[in-house]
Amino acid sequence: MADFGGWLMPIEYPGAGVLAEHAAVRERVGLFDVSHLGKASVVGDGALNFLNTQVTNDLDRISDGQAQYTMLCNPDGGVVDDLIVYRNSESNLFLIPNASNTTEVVSIIAAAAPAGIEVKNLHEEFAVLALQGPKAGDVLQSLGITPTMDYMAFSHVVIGGFKVILCRTGYTGEHGFEIVPTWADTPAVWDALDNAMKPFDGVICGLGARDTLRTEMGYPLHGHELSLEITPVQAGSTWAVGWKKESFRGSDALQAEKDSGPARILRGLQSTDRGIPRAGMQVKNSAGEVIGIVTSGTFSPSLKKGIALALLEPSYVIGDSVVVDVRGRDSISNVVALPMVQSNVR
Repeated sequence: MADFGGWLMPIEYPGAGVLAEHAAVRERVGLFDVSHLGKASVVGDGALNFLNTQVTNDLDRISDGQAQYTMLCNPDGGVVDDLIVYRNSESNLFLIPNASNTTEVVSIIAAAAPAGIEVKNLHEEFAVLALQGPKAGDVLQSLGITPTMDYMAFSHVVIGGFKVILCRTGYTGEHGFEIVPTWADTPAVWDALDNAMKPFDGVICGLGARDTLRTEMGYPLHGHELSLEITPVQAGSTWAVGWKKESFRGSDALQAEKDSGPARILRGLQSTDRGIPRAGMQVKNSAGEVIGIVTSGTFSPSLKKGIALALLEPSYVIGDSVVVDVRGRDSISNVVALPMVQSNVR
């Protein structure tokens, strides 16, 4: 167990461990308790149009019953948080931000909200469970649910006798679902999912496997690849910015950075030796000059080598070789394309 965003979270579970949990998700199915994730709502006439002035992505791109990845920036373009918005209707939106940022996200949006639009922090009213892996749909089918929804769509279903939100989203790169039950119903929903995945050789997974899975995919983690100092342009997340929107928080700064070009850009790295990059390690060129910093690094169970996400000077591109300072020892890495393993989310 370890502290994560103020929550005591499982890194791995007995009987499996990170490597086995990682393999289960890539090959079969795994179940995560990610209830530390925040929950909030924005409700009232004009809620969608209002929220669209706050977040980066364009909520008009999705319809009712769909979800969207987006970011909340400060006026300088730094990322306060990245989050998922569930669009119930134009007047009812449900948000899932990150654990430690929920209070700030709600505070910023609430302060900007006009009369008639209510912003609520629902952090401890709902849980979030994640069922991930190629057999995730089979598990739900065994519970009487036909999981035919498109990627980033959601519906309301019954699991373990309780109503939940079921969304075709995830953070692993595999076919999967996130389940949002009320806090009180969560133990029964968890047990139903746990029991249903046993015939498929599924396992319960912790944050260790979640981190190795998302790093292989190049998915950003706030505080590492996104932060108040790291903009969506630098993080390669411009696809989640509605550039054609009239304006939103930080839009002027982001447009200016996009036009001029960022001073650094997020890249994937793969070790060519036994070195394991870790967050905060310096990245250098062959002349020993510092050209960037590792934002996330780990051992990849799928690739059997060290991998990393790093902010580098833009001139370093896919195919280039760089040097990571691994505790005083030079470790050679290649700049690679993201994701580093095949995406199966769709």
